Amino acid sequence: MAVKETLTALQVMRDAPVIPVIVLHDVAHAVPLARALVAGGIRMLEVTLRTPQALQCIEAIAKEVPEAVAGAGTIRSSADAQASALAGAKFGVSPGYTRAVGKACRDIGLPLLPGVATGSEIMTAQEDGFTELKFFPAMQAGGLPMLKAWQGPFGDVTFCPTGGVSLGNAPDFLALSNVACVGGSWIVPTDAIANGDWARIETLAREASQLKR
Repeated sequence: MAVKETLTALQVMRDAPVIPVIVLHDVAHAVPLARALVAGGIRMLEVTLRTPQALQCIEAIAKEVPEAVAGAGTIRSSADAQASALAGAKFGVSPGYTRAVGKACRDIGLPLLPGVATGSEIMTAQEDGFTELKFFPAMQAGGLPMLKAWQGPFGDVTFCPTGGVSLGNAPDFLALSNVACVGGSWIVPTDAIANGDWARIETLAREASQLKR
Protein backbone atom coordinates (compact mmCIF):
# COMPACT_ATOMS: atom_id res chain seq x y z
CA MET A 1 0.00 0.00 0.00
CA ALA A 2 1.70 3.17 -1.20
CA VAL A 3 0.68 6.56 0.15
CA LYS A 4 -0.48 8.95 -2.58
CA GLU A 5 0.42 12.64 -2.68
CA THR A 6 3.12 12.14 -0.12
CA LEU A 7 4.02 15.01 2.16
CA THR A 8 7.53 15.48 3.44
CA ALA A 9 8.20 15.13 7.15
CA LEU A 10 9.28 18.78 7.22
CA GLN A 11 5.97 19.89 5.72
CA VAL A 12 4.16 17.95 8.43
CA MET A 13 6.26 19.66 11.11
CA ARG A 14 5.95 23.17 9.70
CA ASP A 15 2.21 23.17 9.06
CA ALA A 16 1.37 24.35 12.60
CA PRO A 17 3.29 24.94 15.83
CA VAL A 18 1.70 21.89 17.50
CA ILE A 19 0.93 18.34 16.40
CA PRO A 20 -1.77 16.97 18.71
CA VAL A 21 -1.05 13.57 20.24
CA ILE A 22 -4.47 11.94 20.15
CA VAL A 23 -5.73 8.85 22.01
CA LEU A 24 -9.21 7.74 20.90
CA HIS A 25 -11.29 5.00 22.48
CA ASP A 26 -14.48 5.59 20.48
CA VAL A 27 -14.63 5.79 16.69
CA ALA A 28 -17.64 8.11 17.00
CA HIS A 29 -15.34 10.78 18.47
CA ALA A 30 -12.85 10.79 15.58
CA VAL A 31 -14.66 12.94 13.04
CA PRO A 32 -16.02 15.66 15.38
CA LEU A 33 -12.61 15.87 17.08
CA ALA A 34 -10.83 16.28 13.75
CA ARG A 35 -13.31 18.94 12.66
CA ALA A 36 -12.81 20.86 15.90
CA LEU A 37 -9.02 20.77 15.54
CA VAL A 38 -9.17 21.91 11.90
CA ALA A 39 -11.55 24.73 12.85
CA GLY A 40 -8.94 25.82 15.39
CA GLY A 41 -6.15 25.85 12.79
CA ILE A 42 -4.55 22.43 13.40
CA ARG A 43 -4.58 20.06 10.38
CA MET A 44 -1.82 17.52 11.09
CA LEU A 45 -3.37 15.02 13.51
CA GLU A 46 -1.37 12.24 15.15
CA VAL A 47 -3.78 9.48 16.13
CA THR A 48 -1.77 7.11 18.30
CA LEU A 49 -2.01 3.36 17.83
CA ARG A 50 -2.58 2.89 21.55
CA THR A 51 -6.17 1.66 21.35
CA PRO A 52 -7.89 -1.06 19.33
CA GLN A 53 -10.01 1.62 17.64
CA ALA A 54 -7.11 3.75 16.41
CA LEU A 55 -6.96 2.48 12.82
CA GLN A 56 -10.72 2.85 12.41
CA CYS A 57 -10.43 6.40 13.73
CA ILE A 58 -7.70 7.22 11.20
CA GLU A 59 -9.84 5.76 8.43
CA ALA A 60 -12.88 7.80 9.49
CA ILE A 61 -10.90 11.06 9.60
CA ALA A 62 -9.25 10.34 6.24
CA LYS A 63 -12.62 9.67 4.59
CA GLU A 64 -14.83 12.26 6.25
CA VAL A 65 -12.57 15.23 7.08
CA PRO A 66 -10.62 15.91 3.86
CA GLU A 67 -9.23 19.19 5.18
CA ALA A 68 -7.45 17.27 7.97
CA VAL A 69 -4.28 15.23 7.48
CA ALA A 70 -4.56 12.05 9.51
CA GLY A 71 -1.31 10.55 10.76
CA ALA A 72 -0.51 7.51 12.86
CA GLY A 73 1.47 7.70 16.07
CA THR A 74 3.11 4.96 18.13
CA ILE A 75 4.29 3.09 15.03
CA ARG A 76 6.54 0.35 16.41
CA SER A 77 6.71 -2.20 13.58
CA SER A 78 6.54 -2.65 9.83
CA ALA A 79 3.04 -4.05 10.30
CA ASP A 80 1.98 -0.88 12.13
CA ALA A 81 3.27 1.24 9.24
CA GLN A 82 1.49 -0.83 6.61
CA ALA A 83 -1.80 -0.95 8.54
CA SER A 84 -1.66 2.81 9.09
CA ALA A 85 -1.15 3.50 5.39
CA LEU A 86 -4.02 1.16 4.51
CA ALA A 87 -6.23 3.08 6.95
CA GLY A 88 -5.40 6.35 5.18
CA ALA A 89 -2.60 7.79 7.31
CA LYS A 90 -0.51 10.36 5.45
CA PHE A 91 2.39 10.41 7.92
CA GLY A 92 3.73 8.33 10.77
CA VAL A 93 5.33 9.03 14.14
CA SER A 94 7.28 6.49 16.18
CA PRO A 95 8.30 6.55 19.86
CA GLY A 96 11.76 5.22 18.94
CA TYR A 97 13.61 4.20 15.80
CA THR A 98 14.44 0.88 14.20
CA ARG A 99 15.76 0.35 10.72
CA ALA A 100 12.90 -2.04 9.98
CA VAL A 101 10.35 0.69 10.72
CA GLY A 102 12.34 3.23 8.71
CA LYS A 103 12.54 0.91 5.70
CA ALA A 104 8.85 0.01 5.88
CA CYS A 105 7.84 3.66 5.86
CA ARG A 106 10.20 4.50 3.00
CA ASP A 107 8.96 1.53 0.96
CA ILE A 108 5.34 2.66 1.17
CA GLY A 109 6.09 6.39 0.94
CA LEU A 110 4.89 7.21 4.44
CA PRO A 111 6.71 10.25 5.86
CA LEU A 112 8.08 9.29 9.27
CA LEU A 113 9.06 11.30 12.32
CA PRO A 114 11.24 8.79 14.17
CA GLY A 115 11.56 9.10 17.92
CA VAL A 116 15.04 9.71 19.35
CA ALA A 117 16.40 10.42 22.81
CA THR A 118 20.19 10.09 22.39
CA GLY A 119 22.96 11.18 20.06
CA SER A 120 23.48 7.59 18.88
CA GLU A 121 19.81 7.28 17.92
CA ILE A 122 20.02 10.54 15.97
CA MET A 123 23.06 9.27 14.09
CA THR A 124 21.35 5.97 13.24
CA ALA A 125 18.27 7.77 11.93
CA GLN A 126 20.45 10.17 9.95
CA GLU A 127 22.37 7.28 8.37
CA ASP A 128 19.03 6.07 7.04
CA GLY A 129 18.13 9.47 5.62
CA PHE A 130 15.94 10.89 8.39
CA THR A 131 16.71 14.48 9.39
CA GLU A 132 13.31 15.47 10.88
CA LEU A 133 13.00 13.70 14.21
CA LYS A 134 10.72 13.48 17.23
CA PHE A 135 12.57 14.12 20.49
CA PHE A 136 10.81 11.81 22.94
CA PRO A 137 10.20 11.82 25.83
CA ALA A 138 11.36 15.41 25.65
CA MET A 139 11.21 16.56 29.27
CA GLN A 140 12.40 13.27 30.74
CA ALA A 141 15.26 13.00 28.22
CA GLY A 142 16.80 16.41 28.87
CA GLY A 143 14.33 19.01 27.62
CA LEU A 144 15.54 22.41 26.47
CA PRO A 145 19.18 21.94 27.61
CA MET A 146 19.47 18.76 25.54
CA LEU A 147 18.08 20.38 22.40
CA LYS A 148 20.44 23.32 22.86
CA ALA A 149 23.37 20.94 23.25
CA TRP A 150 22.40 19.14 20.04
CA GLN A 151 22.43 22.39 18.03
CA GLY A 152 26.20 22.06 17.64
CA PRO A 153 26.81 18.46 16.52
CA PHE A 154 23.38 18.02 14.91
CA GLY A 155 22.81 21.42 13.37
CA ASP A 156 21.26 19.82 10.29
CA VAL A 157 18.50 18.05 12.24
CA THR A 158 15.03 19.46 12.95
CA PHE A 159 13.13 18.27 16.01
CA CYS A 160 9.57 17.94 17.25
CA PRO A 161 9.88 17.63 21.04
CA THR A 162 7.06 15.57 22.54
CA GLY A 163 6.46 14.33 26.07
CA GLY A 164 5.82 16.74 28.92
CA VAL A 165 5.28 19.66 26.54
CA SER A 166 2.49 22.04 27.55
CA LEU A 167 1.09 25.43 26.64
CA GLY A 168 3.33 26.84 29.36
CA ASN A 169 6.66 25.53 28.05
CA ALA A 170 5.88 25.16 24.33
CA PRO A 171 7.04 28.73 23.51
CA ASP A 172 10.48 27.97 24.98
CA PHE A 173 10.85 24.93 22.74
CA LEU A 174 9.51 26.74 19.66
CA ALA A 175 12.04 29.54 20.18
CA LEU A 176 14.92 27.13 19.44
CA SER A 177 16.33 27.17 15.91
CA ASN A 178 16.32 23.36 15.67
CA VAL A 179 12.65 22.98 16.65
CA ALA A 180 9.95 23.19 13.96
CA CYS A 181 6.98 22.24 16.12
CA VAL A 182 6.06 20.43 19.31
CA GLY A 183 3.84 17.45 19.99
CA GLY A 184 1.30 17.71 22.74
CA SER A 185 -1.82 16.20 24.21
CA TRP A 186 -2.96 19.29 26.09
CA ILE A 187 -5.10 20.44 23.17
CA VAL A 188 -7.01 17.14 23.15
CA PRO A 189 -7.86 16.58 26.86
CA THR A 190 -9.26 13.16 27.67
CA ASP A 191 -12.26 14.60 29.52
CA ALA A 192 -13.13 16.98 26.68
CA ILE A 193 -13.11 14.11 24.20
CA ALA A 194 -15.17 11.88 26.49
CA ASN A 195 -17.73 14.66 27.03
CA GLY A 196 -17.84 15.70 23.37
CA ASP A 197 -16.73 19.21 24.30
CA TRP A 198 -15.59 20.07 20.78
CA ALA A 199 -15.89 23.82 21.39
CA ARG A 200 -13.26 23.57 24.13
CA ILE A 201 -10.95 21.59 21.86
CA GLU A 202 -11.41 24.12 19.05
CA THR A 203 -10.47 26.90 21.47
CA LEU A 204 -7.36 25.02 22.66
CA ALA A 205 -6.36 24.30 19.06
CA ARG A 206 -6.74 27.94 18.06
CA GLU A 207 -4.62 29.01 21.03
CA ALA A 208 -1.95 26.47 20.04
CA SER A 209 -2.03 27.39 16.36
CA GLN A 210 -1.14 30.99 17.24
CA LEU A 211 2.01 30.14 19.19
CA LYS A 212 5.09 31.92 17.83
CA ARG A 213 8.07 30.04 16.42
